[in-house]
Amino acid sequence: CKDIQTYLKKVKEDIIDNIAMFLGVKNHEDDEGKKFLEMTGSLMKRYQVNVLVDRRRDKGAPVVFEPNPSFQNLFGKIEKKPVMGAFATDFTMVQAGSLLKANKGYLILNIEPLLMNPSVWESLKRTLKDSLLRIEDMPDQADYGMPSLKPAPIPLKVKVILVGGYEPFRILQSTDLRFNKIFKVRADFDYETGQTNENIYNYARFIAHVCKEENLLSFSPDGVWAVIEYGSRMVADRQKLSLRFGQILGVLKEADYWAKKDNAPVVSKEYVIQAQSQHRFRHNLYEEKILEQFDDLSVLLDVKGQVTGQVNALAVYDMGEISFGRPTRITAESYMGTPGIVNVEHESDLSGQTHDKGVMIIAGFLGRMFAQNYPLSVSISITFEQSYDGIDGDSASSTELYAVLSSLSDIPIRQEIAVTGSVNQKGEIQAIGGVNEKIEGFYDICVKKGLTKTQGVMIPSSNVKNLVLRRDVLKAIEKKQFHIYKVGTIEEGIQVLTGVSAGQPDSNFSYPENTVFGKTQEKLKKYHKLSMQYGK
Repeated sequence: CKDIQTYLKKVKEDIIDNIAMFLGVKNHEDDEGKKFLEMTGSLMKRYQVNVLVDRRRDKGAPVVFEPNPSFQNLFGKIEKKPVMGAFATDFTMVQAGSLLKANKGYLILNIEPLLMNPSVWESLKRTLKDSLLRIEDMPDQADYGMPSLKPAPIPLKVKVILVGGYEPFRILQSTDLRFNKIFKVRADFDYETGQTNENIYNYARFIAHVCKEENLLSFSPDGVWAVIEYGSRMVADRQKLSLRFGQILGVLKEADYWAKKDNAPVVSKEYVIQAQSQHRFRHNLYEEKILEQFDDLSVLLDVKGQVTGQVNALAVYDMGEISFGRPTRITAESYMGTPGIVNVEHESDLSGQTHDKGVMIIAGFLGRMFAQNYPLSVSISITFEQSYDGIDGDSASSTELYAVLSSLSDIPIRQEIAVTGSVNQKGEIQAIGGVNEKIEGFYDICVKKGLTKTQGVMIPSSNVKNLVLRRDVLKAIEKKQFHIYKVGTIEEGIQVLTGVSAGQPDSNFSYPENTVFGKTQEKLKKYHKLSMQYGK
């Protein structure tokens, strides 16, 4: 290497220039000779080499992960030591950072903590742009009046990989002009994968690897399958598995704890289930408080009988570590007046844009089905009863429409069936999120109030693949103590809820009598005639 040859040549020249210092140690036995001996340590230090990075035992390109990307951890530092009431430093106190350790290789950084320190982020971009690493004191913590060094810049050839969520990258790509020039390649990693035989085998291998590395008990076949079911539930899809192995690892360790506590030879299914239950128990205080409100009748909810213009809807509360379903009552009232739907949540500033959109879709559906021959002359009021928080999303739009149809037709709705699903203007029921939590939330309320063997939840047909329910709910369904109804259209759903056919229109858009749509049309005609009469 030319640089090493140049360095050794300069060392040789410097030794020759200072040869008297070396000879002085041998030729002087008096006090002056001792002084030379004391100086020898400093003299020899002059020719020491500070090896910042040693890769003699490494194979291939270095791969470095830096969990704490501070200025010193990334770029290196120059240490100082106290000497006689002051501070001193020299080249042997220069230390390498992660960038130098990863030179000619790869450096992996989490983007969130990196962006928390703007000076580090700007210095990193400058370093990568210049391909030169400067080891120096932190710019915002310069020690004025203290000795320091300024090592020569080191040529840098490193690939920096930033890891993080979608949002930080979206913001950087749209606001930081230099970001796209420096970080030119982006790769999205999926959080789920298909539940194929190969991936199930890989899941089992992952569990075995963790058990070996973390000194956990081995998992029995049913224990492995319970973990796989948990991975499927995490993504709410029976045909997929979660790739968020951090959460899977937590379940493995906790299941191992409970198995060892019972002196079990292996971790079986019951310990995996216990680990999940205990994790939920530590985080579900708010859920328990919600259930108490139904117990003491602070929140009103009917889970049996029939009521006109009233449907049990389902909402999901996301508490970070867990999420749970909560039933809520939706009511609708119809009366003659200015045409339109009064969204009580919107009027109270409690409704989000998506929920408002769902209500407007209901108006479109009613117009398509019942306003082909005459205008609608009805006012409709819809509200979530005893709901005082903001509401958003359209997953209850079909539920609201069922309540409206019940109010217009004067046909009561079964209260033992809770409903979820969004609807479009064609009356098609669309998929929603949180279907498992919603079903389990209503089931828990029904258990507390008493199962009647007729209770259940009506969901969109397209959500069937997302069903990964708790074992107690599955057992209740198997014993026909609880039911799941799947529907694809409003016509199917209203018949399940009322026991009355929706009705099909003839060529004149007239519906048969004694059907839900027929009775709805009859009332709308009545309102129209009265409005014409009062209008005159």
